Amino acid sequence: MTLTSYRIGDYFEVLSQKCNIPDLTVWDVSGINIDKEFFEPSRQVGEDTSKYKIVPPGYFACNLMHVGRDVVLPIALNYSNNNKIVSPAYTVFRIKDNSPILSDYFFILLKSHEMDRFFWFNTDSSIRGDMPWESFCDIDIELPDLSTQQKYVDIYKAMVAHQQSYERGLEDLKLVCDAFIEDLRRKMPCKKIGPYLEPKDDRNSNLEIKLAQGITIDKVFASPKQVAEVETSAKIVQRGQFAYNRATTRNGEKISIAYRDGDDCVVSSAYQVFGIKDQNELNPYYLMMWYKRSEFDRYARYMSKGSAHEFFEFEDMA
Repeated sequence: MTLTSYRIGDYFEVLSQKCNIPDLTVWDVSGINIDKEFFEPSRQVGEDTSKYKIVPPGYFACNLMHVGRDVVLPIALNYSNNNKIVSPAYTVFRIKDNSPILSDYFFILLKSHEMDRFFWFNTDSSIRGDMPWESFCDIDIELPDLSTQQKYVDIYKAMVAHQQSYERGLEDLKLVCDAFIEDLRRKMPCKKIGPYLEPKDDRNSNLEIKLAQGITIDKVFASPKQVAEVETSAKIVQRGQFAYNRATTRNGEKISIAYRDGDDCVVSSAYQVFGIKDQNELNPYYLMMWYKRSEFDRYARYMSKGSAHEFFEFEDMA
């Protein structure tokens, strides 16, 4: 496959069309996230929005002011059939007609981590790490012919569609599982789970376990936002045990609880850790399926006690 080098700025057509609407709300204005997607509502708008820019369908919008700070080029392509409105700090442009580069192919290239690092490397020395528009335009890019570009675009879109279909399938499967449990709850006698559970309070006193984890509202273990320097008080979660964040305040109306099926880890001392006494009587994956229900989130939130900080204690879990 033969590649040809081009200066991408030679094929840009900048648009600076003002919306001329002075009283737009955050719901009328779009921002761009680090995933290179438009999102609404915007985080904030100015008192006078008449200078905000229009992004027609097929146009790009990018913010070159925060590349150095975020190590990401915030840029998005308007795939919708409607105009977007963005801050006047954004640059709006499109790929000229009869150019040797397809807009979709160019956008795929911009989504790579390598390109983000390249943009970050070429920012200026300001506090935010701005990338001048001229520097962005001066970038050389190697491109195959248009037919090859289109082939890669078609493959990429097919992969994205497949992934989205898979994600929708997972949501449908979750609905089936929730309906199954709800049906069982109505047909089978209910029992308190307390007699099947036992709290654990093993501490990482010798710092033997180095893997620190938190728990997300999606009910999975993940790297914590911050880890204390001294972790001797951290609680150990062994494989086959559960842990949850007792604090439920400002947690998206959800309880952060997860089942540990990986290597042993440690969590904050504020977490509650517990296990199942006899897995021949209660399957941990079935119990976790129960915990994932929105009904359990509502129950945990309702049973939380406190004032400024509310906690869901193990006694209420039991």
